[in-house]
Amino acid sequence: MLKYLLLAAFAATIPAANWLIGNVGTECIPNGPCLLPVGFGLMAPSGVFMVGLALVLRDTIQKNLGRRWSLAAIGVGTTLSFIVNPYLALASAAAFLASELVDFFVYTRSVGEGGQWYTTGEGSAFYHETGHAVLLSGLAGLAVDSVLFLYLAFGSLDHVGGQLVGKLWMVLAATAIITFMETRRWNAAVEEHGIGDRW
Repeated sequence: MLKYLLLAAFAATIPAANWLIGNVGTECIPNGPCLLPVGFGLMAPSGVFMVGLALVLRDTIQKNLGRRWSLAAIGVGTTLSFIVNPYLALASAAAFLASELVDFFVYTRSVGEGGQWYTTGEGSAFYHETGHAVLLSGLAGLAVDSVLFLYLAFGSLDHVGGQLVGKLWMVLAATAIITFMETRRWNAAVEEHGIGDRW
């Protein structure tokens, strides 16, 4: 059940981003995106929040379902990006694919270096995700997505600041929630089983 919920949530971020861009904002530009303030005097298309969420959901898919499912989700997401946004199909799909692959590689590398593996007396292993991998991969992915999309779609990086800040808020919020949940799970496992030798 968890598998399908994660995959559905990840896939839903793409049409959700497109809907937000066209319908939700404090300012909607005729024949252009709806904008929201993201802080520091910057405005960004409202869909940036979904892009930040997509990066974190991909990490969650990889953590819970493995690399193959994560790469499959990227493939489906890239196809949806191309189909859902016909006016900016190439820019949207290319930015999605590149940013999610960067997120995948940074997360895969980082998750192997952080956290703690322990064995219990029963031989079970528990991994405490510190959240650093989600944060680092999200930062890398949002930078690639912002720069590549704006450059391919408009040939300009004029609004890259708002894109970066808007996506950053979602990555930070999701990272905090994931870290909190993982810490609770880790503490419960330690209390129940105790800690053996560190790997």
